[in-house]
Amino acid sequence: MEEGAGRKVRIGGASGFWGDTALAVPQLLASGAVDYLVFDYLAEVTMSILAAQRAKDAKAGYAVDFVQIMMREALPTLRERGIRVVANAGGVNPLACRDALLTLAAELGLTLKVGVVVGDDLGAMAAEFRAAGVTEMFSGTVFPQRVASVNAYLGALPIKAALDAGCDVVITGRCVDSAVTLGVLMHEFGWAVDDYDKLSQGTLAGHLIECGAQCTGGLFTDWEDVPDWENIGFPIVEASAGGSFVITKAPGTGGLVTPATVAEQLLYEIGDPRAYLVPDVSCDFTEVTMVQLGEHRVGVRGATGRAPTASYKVSATFADGYRNTGFLTIAGEQAVAKARRTGQALLTRMGRMLEARGLPPFSETRIEVLGGEDMYGAHANTTAREVVLKMSAKSASKDSLELLAREFAPAATSMAPGTLGLVGGRPSPTPVVRLFSFLWPKSAVAVEIDVAGERVPVAIPADGGFDASALAPALRHASAGSPTDAKRVPLIHLAHGRSGDKGDKANIGLIARRPEDLPALSAWLTPERVAAHFAHRSPSLVERFDLPGLNAINFVLHDVLGGGGMASLHTDNLAKAYAQVLLAMDVPAPAGFKG
Repeated sequence: MEEGAGRKVRIGGASGFWGDTALAVPQLLASGAVDYLVFDYLAEVTMSILAAQRAKDAKAGYAVDFVQIMMREALPTLRERGIRVVANAGGVNPLACRDALLTLAAELGLTLKVGVVVGDDLGAMAAEFRAAGVTEMFSGTVFPQRVASVNAYLGALPIKAALDAGCDVVITGRCVDSAVTLGVLMHEFGWAVDDYDKLSQGTLAGHLIECGAQCTGGLFTDWEDVPDWENIGFPIVEASAGGSFVITKAPGTGGLVTPATVAEQLLYEIGDPRAYLVPDVSCDFTEVTMVQLGEHRVGVRGATGRAPTASYKVSATFADGYRNTGFLTIAGEQAVAKARRTGQALLTRMGRMLEARGLPPFSETRIEVLGGEDMYGAHANTTAREVVLKMSAKSASKDSLELLAREFAPAATSMAPGTLGLVGGRPSPTPVVRLFSFLWPKSAVAVEIDVAGERVPVAIPADGGFDASALAPALRHASAGSPTDAKRVPLIHLAHGRSGDKGDKANIGLIARRPEDLPALSAWLTPERVAAHFAHRSPSLVERFDLPGLNAINFVLHDVLGGGGMASLHTDNLAKAYAQVLLAMDVPAPAGFKG
């Protein structure tokens, strides 16, 4: 595959989440290989944290480190080279973020034109949503009585409009993670709102770099092959007007860019790859192909698109009681069994004490033994001699959870031998943050850009047209069984994997290491077998979707994360390790497999 001729736009992915390393910006600027920097900061829990900050201080509620760390160091170089910036660092207060950035620019003696995307914050409409009978799109529950934040996931069009207006920096609140990249490409190449294949490719480019170094070797299955983690390179997209692009990184940095590292990131946090829905386009990634074009250069093409839907996804966050978690280290023979008995005894004791004191009971509890391989269920190895007991509880009462904090420590002198004491000190109750997602018509959401205090409406096509329910069955790989006498080998010998979360769902993407092994993997890896492997998580449904272009399979496991995110007591509440658990499955070796 050729990289293509013509002008290229180079976009550096400088942040994958709020708290990502400050290494990325100077590294990307030192490369001299970027025209834009894009930053992704927001997750649902981040929105609730920022909303709490704004409630205490009207000037807070945005990612302060974007201004005071990233931009303070980089702004002079950005202005000198004409490098433009798009960031969703605005959180729940993008105008305050703009004001802080302009204050910094004035302090540095620089002029700056900043555009702000507004319209995503729908908190003022909470009563309207309640009156309209809005229900959660997955669970069907009613709209909460009190919410911390309510934000629509906006798309790329307002970002394009701000760049079209000549802004040096564009700050947004909640938007689709990939939109910060797609907005740049729509501006640079003049892509129309119905150039669906190009918009899908641009969305894919944004999806691949939105998590920073996750596509340049971070979290890679074959982690031992990835050099220099301490200076891992952050991703750069080199995009062409036709939609094809190359993923690379700055010269001289660590990490690894191969079709496998990039494909793993494509599979991260997706559901049906034929219906990856964003406000601007309904993407189909099933025929995407990736080719190594040179060292640390991977060419990507093949995403196609259809018209978007007529709705925005809106996510609200709300407090739902409290939680508390304590940790004890326990060592010696039978450490796992000792830890489990300790946790069970403590919970029983606490339950009796709560009843005796007239305090509300725990509404949910969970015991996990870190080192006891609880993530592996029936496949766990429980011979560890050094573990950490993690005991968590929820309650509507903060006082009930204060009792957990007090009664956790006495196990160190009254229960299992080898108990070393508290890890991290006495735990304190914290709010449980729940997510409530629903769809709302685009036509009912006014989107504007604010440039130098002037508000300009942004026209958003609202007719939609895509219906995922009309898609054909998802399975497309040819299947062929392995020899009846085939030996069993761990799946990791045959496939790469990456997993992630969507609310209370986990996705696990697998990529065959050798195309010739795919038919055997396709035959063996049924939804039923995957469900059985995760029986300890009790999935209510397991779906399978095939991606022929990447020789890949994506599984979606429903209702396995204990509510997901900050509402979950699971150690792996974001499904980060689910691929590792599945890759440990023993599968029949395909014909010709040498091992």
